[in-house]
Amino acid sequence: MEETISLKELFLILKKRIVLIISIVLAAVMISGVVSYFILTPIYQSSTQILVNQAKEDQQYSTTEVQTNLQLINTYNVIIKSPAILDIVKQELNLSESTRQLNEKITVQSEQNSQVVNISVQDESPEQAAAIANKTAEVFQKEIANIMKINNVTILAKAEVGENQSPVKPQPLLNIAIALVVGLMAGVGLSFLLEYLDNTVKNEEDIEKVIGLPLLGKIATIDEMEEQTSRSVRRASVRGESVGTER
Repeated sequence: MEETISLKELFLILKKRIVLIISIVLAAVMISGVVSYFILTPIYQSSTQILVNQAKEDQQYSTTEVQTNLQLINTYNVIIKSPAILDIVKQELNLSESTRQLNEKITVQSEQNSQVVNISVQDESPEQAAAIANKTAEVFQKEIANIMKINNVTILAKAEVGENQSPVKPQPLLNIAIALVVGLMAGVGLSFLLEYLDNTVKNEEDIEKVIGLPLLGKIATIDEMEEQTSRSVRRASVRGESVGTER
Protein backbone atom coordinates (compact mmCIF):
# COMPACT_ATOMS: atom_id res chain seq x y z
CA MET A 1 0.00 0.00 0.00
CA GLU A 2 2.86 2.34 0.86
CA GLU A 3 4.47 1.69 -2.55
CA THR A 4 1.21 2.59 -4.32
CA ILE A 5 0.90 5.80 -2.32
CA SER A 6 4.56 6.63 -3.04
CA LEU A 7 4.11 6.18 -6.77
CA LYS A 8 0.96 8.28 -6.65
CA GLU A 9 2.82 11.06 -4.87
CA LEU A 10 5.58 10.95 -7.46
CA PHE A 11 3.01 11.21 -10.23
CA LEU A 12 1.36 14.19 -8.54
CA ILE A 13 4.73 15.94 -8.20
CA LEU A 14 5.43 15.48 -11.91
CA LYS A 15 1.92 16.60 -12.79
CA LYS A 16 2.29 19.75 -10.70
CA ARG A 17 5.63 20.58 -12.37
CA ILE A 18 4.65 19.50 -15.88
CA VAL A 19 4.97 23.03 -17.27
CA LEU A 20 8.52 23.31 -15.90
CA ILE A 21 9.50 19.92 -17.34
CA ILE A 22 8.09 20.68 -20.79
CA SER A 23 9.79 24.10 -20.81
CA ILE A 24 13.19 22.59 -20.00
CA VAL A 25 12.79 19.87 -22.64
CA LEU A 26 11.77 22.36 -25.34
CA ALA A 27 14.64 24.69 -24.41
CA ALA A 28 17.18 21.84 -24.60
CA VAL A 29 15.84 20.65 -27.98
CA MET A 30 15.80 24.16 -29.45
CA ILE A 31 19.33 24.94 -28.26
CA SER A 32 20.63 21.62 -29.62
CA GLY A 33 18.93 22.21 -32.97
CA VAL A 34 20.27 25.76 -33.34
CA VAL A 35 23.81 24.71 -32.40
CA SER A 36 23.77 21.64 -34.67
CA TYR A 37 22.30 23.35 -37.74
CA PHE A 38 23.65 26.91 -37.53
CA ILE A 39 26.74 27.04 -35.29
CA LEU A 40 28.77 23.82 -35.63
CA THR A 41 30.82 23.53 -38.81
CA PRO A 42 30.02 20.44 -40.94
CA ILE A 43 32.90 17.95 -41.15
CA TYR A 44 33.28 15.64 -44.16
CA GLN A 45 35.20 12.38 -44.38
CA SER A 46 36.98 10.73 -47.25
CA SER A 47 38.90 7.42 -47.25
CA THR A 48 41.40 5.47 -49.31
CA GLN A 49 42.75 1.92 -49.04
CA ILE A 50 46.27 0.58 -49.52
CA LEU A 51 47.78 -2.92 -49.44
CA VAL A 52 51.26 -3.32 -47.96
CA ASN A 53 53.39 -6.46 -48.30
CA GLN A 54 56.79 -7.66 -49.49
CA ALA A 55 57.09 -8.46 -53.17
CA LYS A 56 58.38 -11.91 -54.11
CA GLU A 57 59.46 -13.13 -57.47
CA ASP A 58 57.74 -16.49 -57.17
CA GLN A 59 54.55 -14.84 -55.83
CA GLN A 60 54.36 -17.46 -53.08
CA TYR A 61 54.25 -16.57 -49.40
CA SER A 62 54.94 -18.77 -46.45
CA THR A 63 52.82 -18.64 -43.31
CA THR A 64 55.73 -17.05 -41.44
CA GLU A 65 56.06 -14.25 -43.99
CA VAL A 66 52.33 -13.50 -43.88
CA GLN A 67 52.36 -13.35 -40.07
CA THR A 68 55.37 -11.04 -40.19
CA ASN A 69 53.58 -8.71 -42.58
CA LEU A 70 50.51 -8.69 -40.34
CA GLN A 71 52.62 -7.80 -37.31
CA LEU A 72 54.20 -4.94 -39.23
CA ILE A 73 50.81 -3.37 -40.01
CA ASN A 74 50.81 -1.43 -36.72
CA THR A 75 54.22 -0.08 -37.62
CA TYR A 76 52.94 1.07 -41.00
CA ASN A 77 50.00 2.80 -39.31
CA VAL A 78 52.37 4.82 -37.15
CA ILE A 79 54.61 5.71 -40.08
CA ILE A 80 51.68 6.96 -42.17
CA LYS A 81 50.90 9.59 -39.49
CA SER A 82 54.54 10.45 -38.80
CA PRO A 83 56.18 13.77 -39.78
CA ALA A 84 58.27 11.85 -42.31
CA ILE A 85 55.09 11.41 -44.38
CA LEU A 86 52.88 14.31 -43.31
CA ASP A 87 55.55 16.97 -43.79
CA ILE A 88 55.75 16.00 -47.47
CA VAL A 89 51.95 15.90 -47.78
CA LYS A 90 51.69 19.34 -46.21
CA GLN A 91 54.33 20.74 -48.55
CA GLU A 92 52.96 19.24 -51.76
CA LEU A 93 49.36 20.35 -51.02
CA ASN A 94 50.44 23.78 -49.68
CA LEU A 95 48.43 23.24 -46.51
CA SER A 96 48.31 26.05 -43.97
CA GLU A 97 47.82 23.87 -40.88
CA SER A 98 50.69 22.42 -38.89
CA THR A 99 51.81 18.81 -39.09
CA ARG A 100 50.19 18.19 -35.71
CA GLN A 101 46.85 19.57 -36.90
CA LEU A 102 47.11 17.46 -40.05
CA ASN A 103 47.83 14.40 -37.92
CA GLU A 104 44.63 14.97 -35.94
CA LYS A 105 42.58 14.93 -39.14
CA ILE A 106 43.88 11.52 -40.24
CA THR A 107 42.75 8.15 -38.92
CA VAL A 108 44.59 4.98 -39.92
CA GLN A 109 42.98 1.59 -39.33
CA SER A 110 43.50 -1.96 -40.53
CA GLU A 111 41.08 -4.85 -40.50
CA GLN A 112 41.87 -7.75 -38.19
CA ASN A 113 44.28 -10.26 -39.79
CA SER A 114 44.43 -8.13 -42.93
CA GLN A 115 47.22 -6.27 -44.71
CA VAL A 116 44.76 -3.70 -46.06
CA VAL A 117 45.11 -0.28 -44.42
CA ASN A 118 42.34 2.31 -44.45
CA ILE A 119 43.33 5.98 -44.41
CA SER A 120 40.44 8.29 -43.46
CA VAL A 121 40.60 12.08 -43.39
CA GLN A 122 38.09 14.51 -41.91
CA ASP A 123 37.99 18.13 -43.06
CA GLU A 124 35.58 21.02 -43.42
CA SER A 125 35.87 20.61 -47.19
CA PRO A 126 35.06 17.25 -48.82
CA GLU A 127 37.46 18.04 -51.68
CA GLN A 128 40.26 18.81 -49.25
CA ALA A 129 39.60 15.63 -47.29
CA ALA A 130 39.85 13.53 -50.46
CA ALA A 131 43.01 15.33 -51.59
CA ILE A 132 44.76 14.78 -48.25
CA ALA A 133 43.78 11.09 -48.15
CA ASN A 134 45.03 10.43 -51.69
CA LYS A 135 48.24 12.41 -51.23
CA THR A 136 49.02 10.64 -47.95
CA ALA A 137 48.67 7.25 -49.66
CA GLU A 138 50.88 8.37 -52.58
CA VAL A 139 53.62 9.78 -50.34
CA PHE A 140 53.60 6.67 -48.16
CA GLN A 141 53.85 4.49 -51.25
CA LYS A 142 57.00 6.37 -52.32
CA GLU A 143 58.70 6.92 -48.96
CA ILE A 144 58.15 3.52 -47.33
CA ALA A 145 60.64 1.97 -49.76
CA ASN A 146 63.39 4.15 -48.23
CA ILE A 147 62.16 3.86 -44.65
CA MET A 148 61.58 0.09 -44.34
CA LYS A 149 62.62 -1.31 -47.74
CA ILE A 150 59.01 -2.19 -48.52
CA ASN A 151 58.67 -2.38 -52.27
CA ASN A 152 55.10 -3.51 -52.76
CA VAL A 153 52.53 -0.91 -51.71
CA THR A 154 49.36 -0.90 -53.78
CA ILE A 155 46.61 1.73 -53.66
CA LEU A 156 43.41 -0.28 -53.81
CA ALA A 157 40.87 2.55 -53.83
CA LYS A 158 41.31 6.29 -54.13
CA ALA A 159 39.30 8.76 -52.11
CA GLU A 160 36.55 10.43 -54.13
CA VAL A 161 34.09 13.23 -53.47
CA GLY A 162 30.55 11.96 -53.65
CA GLU A 163 27.66 13.90 -55.13
CA ASN A 164 25.78 15.78 -52.41
CA GLN A 165 28.06 14.18 -49.84
CA SER A 166 26.69 14.34 -46.31
CA PRO A 167 28.88 15.42 -43.39
CA VAL A 168 29.86 12.83 -40.78
CA LYS A 169 29.36 15.37 -38.00
CA PRO A 170 27.56 17.04 -36.48
CA GLN A 171 24.51 14.73 -36.57
CA PRO A 172 21.61 17.08 -35.78
CA LEU A 173 18.95 14.41 -35.27
CA LEU A 174 21.15 12.45 -32.88
CA ASN A 175 22.08 15.62 -30.99
CA ILE A 176 18.41 16.60 -30.70
CA ALA A 177 17.48 13.14 -29.43
CA ILE A 178 20.21 13.32 -26.80
CA ALA A 179 19.09 16.83 -25.81
CA LEU A 180 15.51 15.55 -25.47
CA VAL A 181 16.56 12.81 -23.06
CA VAL A 182 18.91 15.08 -21.10
CA GLY A 183 16.27 17.83 -20.91
CA LEU A 184 13.67 15.36 -19.66
CA MET A 185 16.02 14.03 -17.00
CA ALA A 186 16.96 17.56 -15.93
CA GLY A 187 13.31 18.63 -15.76
CA VAL A 188 12.27 15.64 -13.66
CA GLY A 189 15.28 16.01 -11.40
CA LEU A 190 14.65 19.72 -10.88
CA SER A 191 10.98 19.04 -10.13
CA PHE A 192 11.87 16.59 -7.36
CA LEU A 193 14.52 18.97 -6.02
CA LEU A 194 12.07 21.88 -5.83
CA GLU A 195 9.53 19.64 -4.13
CA TYR A 196 12.14 18.51 -1.62
CA LEU A 197 13.14 22.10 -0.84
CA ASP A 198 9.50 23.22 -0.48
CA ASN A 199 8.86 23.30 3.30
CA THR A 200 5.46 24.98 3.19
CA VAL A 201 2.48 23.24 4.82
CA LYS A 202 -0.15 22.49 2.21
CA ASN A 203 -2.44 19.83 3.74
CA GLU A 204 -3.24 17.87 6.88
CA GLU A 205 -0.62 15.22 6.10
CA ASP A 206 2.06 17.90 6.17
CA ILE A 207 0.83 19.05 9.58
CA GLU A 208 1.11 15.53 10.98
CA LYS A 209 4.66 15.26 9.67
CA VAL A 210 5.68 18.61 11.17
CA ILE A 211 4.19 18.27 14.68
CA GLY A 212 4.49 14.51 14.90
CA LEU A 213 0.96 14.09 16.30
CA PRO A 214 -2.16 12.54 14.80
CA LEU A 215 -4.74 14.90 13.32
CA LEU A 216 -8.06 14.84 15.29
CA GLY A 217 -10.08 17.06 13.00
CA LYS A 218 -10.03 19.78 10.42
CA ILE A 219 -12.02 22.87 9.50
CA ALA A 220 -13.69 22.56 6.14
CA THR A 221 -13.19 25.31 3.60
CA ILE A 222 -16.41 27.23 2.93
CA ASP A 223 -16.88 28.90 -0.39
CA GLU A 224 -18.32 32.42 -0.03
CA MET A 225 -20.66 32.14 -3.00
CA GLU A 226 -21.99 28.80 -1.84
CA GLU A 227 -22.58 30.22 1.65
CA GLN A 228 -24.56 33.18 0.26
CA THR A 229 -26.65 30.82 -1.88
CA SER A 230 -27.33 28.60 1.12
CA ARG A 231 -28.41 31.57 3.21
CA SER A 232 -30.77 32.78 0.49
CA VAL A 233 -32.35 29.34 0.25
CA ARG A 234 -32.85 29.17 4.00
CA ARG A 235 -34.40 32.65 4.10
CA ALA A 236 -36.77 31.80 1.28
CA SER A 237 -37.74 28.63 3.08
CA VAL A 238 -38.44 30.50 6.32
CA ARG A 239 -40.56 33.07 4.52
CA GLY A 240 -42.60 30.32 2.89
CA GLU A 241 -43.29 28.68 6.22
CA SER A 242 -44.39 32.01 7.71
CA VAL A 243 -46.91 32.66 4.94
CA GLY A 244 -48.34 29.19 5.36
CA THR A 245 -48.81 29.68 9.12
CA GLU A 246 -50.65 33.02 8.69
CA ARG A 247 -53.14 31.38 6.38
